[in-house]
Amino acid sequence: MKIAILVGDGMSDYPIQDLGNKTPLEVAKIPNMNDIAKHGMIGLVKTVPRGMKPASDIANLSIFGYDPKTYYTGRGPLEAANIGVEVAEGEIAFRCNLITANNDTMSDYSAGHISDKESKTLMEYLDKKLGNDRIKFYHGKSYRNLVVIKTRSRDDLNSLMNTSCTPPHDITGKNISKHLPKGKGSSLLLKLMQDSRAILEKHDINRVRVDLKENPANMIWFWGQGTNPNMPSFKGMFGVDGAVISAVDLINGIGKLVGLDLIQVPGATGYYDTNYKGKGEYAVNSLKKKDFIFVHVEAPDEAGHNGDMRAKITAIENFDKYVVGAIWKYLKGSENYRIMVLSDHATPVVLRTHVSDPAPFVVAGTGVAHNGFPAYSESNAKLSKVIFKSGAELTGDLIKKQRL
Repeated sequence: MKIAILVGDGMSDYPIQDLGNKTPLEVAKIPNMNDIAKHGMIGLVKTVPRGMKPASDIANLSIFGYDPKTYYTGRGPLEAANIGVEVAEGEIAFRCNLITANNDTMSDYSAGHISDKESKTLMEYLDKKLGNDRIKFYHGKSYRNLVVIKTRSRDDLNSLMNTSCTPPHDITGKNISKHLPKGKGSSLLLKLMQDSRAILEKHDINRVRVDLKENPANMIWFWGQGTNPNMPSFKGMFGVDGAVISAVDLINGIGKLVGLDLIQVPGATGYYDTNYKGKGEYAVNSLKKKDFIFVHVEAPDEAGHNGDMRAKITAIENFDKYVVGAIWKYLKGSENYRIMVLSDHATPVVLRTHVSDPAPFVVAGTGVAHNGFPAYSESNAKLSKVIFKSGAELTGDLIKKQRL
């Protein structure tokens, strides 16, 4: 059986008054997702377990088929896996954003979606200035970077792990001082963040960015800390082998840790300008050789964080046309297949952050009965009365069972 899971990150939303109280998904032109709904079943899935934060790492780990309550240790080590950074015993990996701070305001969680070249230069400079035998800075992609800290004792490790850190994309336009790391292990993090501001503000790259009226990368921000996870292989869990396509270290890191192949698509950026067409084409080529593909597109989530309704609609339409369309056209001509399209979580443009509401999904293929809905949307998913209590349960049924 050929199996495809296609994730439009943050694609689902809340009704928006300017759209006639419809969601971006409901007004977007999505003929392929709607066609899958006409052939299959739509419903809701609780991708974020109760008591856990509605973060992309938790939600996507669940969609991969791994219960976050069992396997999740933090975001940092998942991203570290993709860039080849080993998080040893006694070490903690933190996500380290390059951000724009304007006095005490979080102006931009991404420093204007800083380029890879600029980001790499700044992270190497920070490592030279602030790194040592205990602290190491690593460049990831754009604003998404890492810091790995060697702890000195079990108490030291527990203190850093239990430090409360706020994702920067949750506090755009809000006071930095009210959302800084808190807890017993926060003193080291706060010092590094403060020192980074003094160092970065003077760097030539940021002087140029200010002159060009671009957001300077003038501070680092820690969050998403974790220790190295121990997860069984995907093939061991589900009996199939396959690949992952994403421009995001987090998703590729999960894929790498569970033994899936990573497919690099030229021009895949993790932003609005990503190579949608390439992702669809590379996915189809992979399915000709392997039985499973997981394709992730970040752009709808970025639009949600930016509060950009029109960009979100466009991202959803591009996802449908070039990614879903290519894979759906290939699979529906097969004798034995299943395809699932879903949002990992909602990122409402009015809130500009993630929420933990159940996510809408649509699935079609061998053994999947049509449940009567002609279009894929949040409202139809709610009306369907179909709800899976976890992403792991849904993916397990998608791959292992004959009927849904």
